Amino acid sequence: MGESYFEHQNMAFGFSFALFAAAFACLIHGLVPCLFKRTASTKVAHLYDRMFVHRIAAAAPPVGTGASDNPR
Repeated sequence: MGESYFEHQNMAFGFSFALFAAAFACLIHGLVPCLFKRTASTKVAHLYDRMFVHRIAAAAPPVGTGASDNPR
């Protein structure tokens, strides 16, 4: 992932905390449906963006360096 052990650990702990918070919001929503209607789905979408979209963009080569940029 291009991270040190401790960077990866910090990222994993952050995701874990966010998922626990989303799970708690789901639990409360199950008891009182008018509360936390979109909290968990919003959090999961945010985590997906952090985990995949930003890492894919960070791993992509800079524009103008790919073989397809050369007309030969």
